[in-house]
Amino acid sequence: MSLYWGSASPFVRKVMVCAHELGLAGRIDIRDSAANPIQRDTRIQAVNPLAKIPAAETSDGTALYDSRVICEYLDHLAAEEQETAVSRLFPPAGPARWLALRRQALADGLLDAALLIRYEKLLRPDELRWTEWTDKQGEKVSDALDAMLADISGPGTVDIGSISSACALGWLDFRFPDLDWRNGRQALADWHAAFEDRSSMLATRPRA
Repeated sequence: MSLYWGSASPFVRKVMVCAHELGLAGRIDIRDSAANPIQRDTRIQAVNPLAKIPAAETSDGTALYDSRVICEYLDHLAAEEQETAVSRLFPPAGPARWLALRRQALADGLLDAALLIRYEKLLRPDELRWTEWTDKQGEKVSDALDAMLADISGPGTVDIGSISSACALGWLDFRFPDLDWRNGRQALADWHAAFEDRSSMLATRPRA
């Protein structure tokens, strides 16, 4: 499988963490890209019409996007090749699955809000910036962090929910080092510190 990739993307990191956890990382052909909301990369667009990463293409030419689809595809592929119906990262239908998917949705939503803040400050001209917009996106980030604190994955839980949460928190450290999201959320900080020590997380740390 080929993957359009960005070294700083938290959504790409989520895919790569899943790949490492499933033993599939070495089989992914990384393709460099320059995803940008204003200057769209036509190389990515050939696979994903939205020109957003991650975008993947399987050996038979099937296009896959976004991170949620690619991660589930990798999990299915690993189970299929190991000739087992047991999913490692996506629990079967039932309470555990809905919990994992909900945690993934919360983490992705946090990132969506944080990315809007970053784009507002990085790409929009000074005279067009909207402070109230940025503040309201910041409220979403804070509320998402509080929800994560109230719903921390159990020790040793490695599924799409915990991976998504860890990647989101890691990206906040990377792009918003002054946010101090750990303040008042010590249990969440401790959980993240432990999860960041996993080899899959160490191998995929974002870089500029």
